[in-house]
Amino acid sequence: MFISMNWISDFVDLSGLDKMDLIAKFSLSTAEVENDIFHKGEDLSGVVVAEIKSVEEHPESKKLHLLKVDAGDGKLTDVVCGAPNVRVGMKTAFAKVGAQIGDITIAPRPLAGFDSFGMCCSEKEIGISDNNDGIMDILEDVANGTDIKDLYEIDDIIFEVDNKSLTNRPDLWGHYGIAREFATIAKRPLKELPTIDLSQYDNLEKIDLKIEDELCQRYSSIKVENVEKNVAPMNMRIRLYYCGMRGINLLTDLTNYLMLEMGQPMHAFDSRKVGKIRIKRFDKPFTFTTLDGVERNIDENTLMICNDNTPVAIAGIMGGLDSEIVDDTTTLTLESATFNAASIRKSAVRLAHRTDASARYEKSLDPEMTTVAIARFMKLLLEIDPGVKVVSALTDEYAFHYPKVALDFDKAFVDKYTGIQITNEHIVDTLTALGFGVTQDGDNFHVDVPSYRATKDISLKADIIEEITRIYGYDNFELSTTTAPLYPVRMAEDKNVEDRIKDILVKRFRIHEVHSYVWQYADEYKKLGMEVEDNIKLANSTNPNIETLRNSIIPTQLCQVNYNTGYATDFGIFEVGHVVEGIKADGLCDEKKKLCITLFSKTKSLETLYLELRDMIAEVVDDIRHKPLTYKKLEAKHSYEHPKNLNAIVLDETVIGKLGVAHPLVSKKIDKKASIVFAEIDIENLANIVAEPIKYVEPSKYPSIEVDLSFVAEKFSEINDTIKESAESILRKVGVADIYNDGNSKSITVRLLFGDDERTLTHEEVQTVVDKIIEKLKNKGINLKA
Repeated sequence: MFISMNWISDFVDLSGLDKMDLIAKFSLSTAEVENDIFHKGEDLSGVVVAEIKSVEEHPESKKLHLLKVDAGDGKLTDVVCGAPNVRVGMKTAFAKVGAQIGDITIAPRPLAGFDSFGMCCSEKEIGISDNNDGIMDILEDVANGTDIKDLYEIDDIIFEVDNKSLTNRPDLWGHYGIAREFATIAKRPLKELPTIDLSQYDNLEKIDLKIEDELCQRYSSIKVENVEKNVAPMNMRIRLYYCGMRGINLLTDLTNYLMLEMGQPMHAFDSRKVGKIRIKRFDKPFTFTTLDGVERNIDENTLMICNDNTPVAIAGIMGGLDSEIVDDTTTLTLESATFNAASIRKSAVRLAHRTDASARYEKSLDPEMTTVAIARFMKLLLEIDPGVKVVSALTDEYAFHYPKVALDFDKAFVDKYTGIQITNEHIVDTLTALGFGVTQDGDNFHVDVPSYRATKDISLKADIIEEITRIYGYDNFELSTTTAPLYPVRMAEDKNVEDRIKDILVKRFRIHEVHSYVWQYADEYKKLGMEVEDNIKLANSTNPNIETLRNSIIPTQLCQVNYNTGYATDFGIFEVGHVVEGIKADGLCDEKKKLCITLFSKTKSLETLYLELRDMIAEVVDDIRHKPLTYKKLEAKHSYEHPKNLNAIVLDETVIGKLGVAHPLVSKKIDKKASIVFAEIDIENLANIVAEPIKYVEPSKYPSIEVDLSFVAEKFSEINDTIKESAESILRKVGVADIYNDGNSKSITVRLLFGDDERTLTHEEVQTVVDKIIEKLKNKGINLKA
């Protein structure tokens, strides 16, 4: 939000003070000021009021005119001008020779065969509006040669406040509220907001107005006729332009001006199109065309302003096209209202249409402002157009009152929270300057919170401490060490497991950690032939591409792999992230933390990569839980899973995740020649399994014997189970040494490790055990490879 220091100066005398220093203090005490501060008018000089004395057509151009202008220097100056609106007697902004406009210095120059000694300027060219339709038309009765900056408030300091820092401060969404802060910081009085007494119209007939929905908190309105002027004063338009708004017409500009000044949005309806005002919602959806010409879908939750039963505006967001103020509007019905903040925010999201008005209504505006804003509007309108006639009484329905907030505290409470000695005088002066009602009894204070701070900001005694200390200045606090007991905090087990997994995967296996969002990205899934699976959706999502939450990280990582295939032939990625697996019994999302690993290779076979990932997971689990993994067949249920190569990862008879291969159709879309495997593990399930104590065994000083046996078999598990059944004390370890598949048959080479801690084994006794194993396997139909 842009703030004008000229506007602030209307309400607090800042003469003799360094305005840049005040802006810096405002940033420290109240709200963050963006880095860029604009010194408007600083690069403009030598532009004066000049009168066009003669206009001749250019002999060789249909667009150019030859002018003689009186710039107040006692002579007529020749100027070549292409503006369509030039006329004799017109007064305009004239840049004399030597004038500075931005980076341009005006100098005599030939133009289409004639010399031009200066330039007649548009409002845009001198930087006071976006109007470039023609040269500036100065209507004020002012002497020729008057510096344009003496006529209008062109010199100004504009700074931008970060909107996020104003979220809890609805009172700061207008210049008057910010002026209150500057007055407090500068220790200068805040001037009263100039208004008129609306009670003088109480004898007039009231407007037919009724609130029919509780979402409208207060609605105030007044009707005016005989509006003759259509253009706002130049200084008003300059302020609007400097603060990011363009001039439209007098009545619209006035409502925008009041919104920027007080933070209270207002709307002016053409009275010819609005008679009975009703504020309500409708039972059935319908379409409605707003002021910007867009047809919008209105549902049964959107609050509407109606002319009887005909909608004329979306409450708190934007008016309708059919009731807008136009050039021939001479009568208006003025609206000043407040609405339920949450309903406005939700409606703006549903409509995907946030406006300056809705941004303010979302912050819980003070309902007490509605009538004050109308009184201020009428004050300005009557000054600009004295012939205006008020034809109705102020009509006001106040349906919802925020509770009054009063707080009691003592100085000891302030000293305890701040850690410094702040005087009673400073406490009283600060709170009074900010608009709080303060009653003091010794070191005890009773504070009445003003309505503009009580809608969502001040509710606790601690909030009062913030008000006192921020104005005191956090930079004025003395640095000191606080004495406080420190207790060790034990990290949650799932966090310990997570951190150790990350360390192993990065340091030992050199794969890359990635981070992603929890959405199922519909567009990306579609490219890879993966389905967006039914899951929890974001209500009122404005982007259908990311409206559904994911139930697995695997599809996300397949999309990430797809983005990175051109950077390396072989790589691995992993993430510890969140997924949502439906709704729990309490109605909340069933959110799970998962580890997902995906390996990609253009150089390794699918089988090699699959076993590599299996061993990687086994090593991770063994390192943190000291237990072996087992696997069991899983049925593929998702579009990204291979229909056959999918296994559950089992630890202590608990399924902790799955290990699989990307579906061939998905894999081909990523890279036709690449192998892609994945694994996903539930971190909580893994963390809940108790780690096996580490046992240290003294290595034998006697040599061990290895024996390799190749069996014709499909699965190692059948071989392993039989060997364990006939296990002898000298058999120390069984493992797979190799797997061979020639397309016709498959063989598994098993490596047996024999050893004894007390003696050296003989080949005969080892061979006896080997023969027993071979015989038992033969009885089960598993034979040695010939």
